[in-house]
Amino acid sequence: MFPEFEVVPAVDMQDGQVVQLVGGERGTGKTYGDPVEAAQRWVDAGARTLHLVDLDGAFEGERQNADAIDAVLDAVGADVDVQLGGGIRTVEDAVSLLDRGVDRVILGTAAIENPDIVEAISAEHPGSVLVSLDAKDGEVVVAGWTEGTGLDPARAAQRYAELGAGGILFTDVDVEGQLEGVRTEPVRNVVEAVDIPVVASGGVATIDDVLELADTGAAAVVVGSALYQGAFTLEAAADAVEEHR
Repeated sequence: MFPEFEVVPAVDMQDGQVVQLVGGERGTGKTYGDPVEAAQRWVDAGARTLHLVDLDGAFEGERQNADAIDAVLDAVGADVDVQLGGGIRTVEDAVSLLDRGVDRVILGTAAIENPDIVEAISAEHPGSVLVSLDAKDGEVVVAGWTEGTGLDPARAAQRYAELGAGGILFTDVDVEGQLEGVRTEPVRNVVEAVDIPVVASGGVATIDDVLELADTGAAAVVVGSALYQGAFTLEAAADAVEEHR
């Protein structure tokens, strides 16, 4: 998983369309068209990994955009890694997605409510679980970022690493989707707490933000709004990362 730092485009789906939310709140998003077209655009631009999220699934607790996700998987093929989250609540659902061709499943609410699910899925597909720790005001939140848990992100990351998680997806909800820059300290705290890859997300507005996150020791960064709004191109970000190594 991520042999070197990587910029990962997000394809967040709501009602079968690509959407970028602000702070994870419903009704704040901009729509960017067909998921397959978006995915193909990023693959053509050099993406090695795609980050797919079923936003309806995250809010409703069960997957809602299965057809769109299947279409993306068929379109990009096996040469591109796909990590998928949103509404995955059971071992059976996760395993079926991994058998279908998803490379990593992202578990948020399910992992918080039932930590053993991480161990169970990992037993069948080692390294395939990316535990999503979304932090708001320094606290892990779940259910589409609407419910607090009282958990500290770094301590929670340690717990899931012990349970066999292949990596941690850390999202800084306080800056997510706002295109106002990143906060490196929360990311670094999680990176330093575990020996598994940490994927950072939230707030990226410039290529400098990407490089700052690379310097935290994160394995990758998920970028959504900045790419869709043309703040920079995926190619330019990848070139900057290569020069920064």
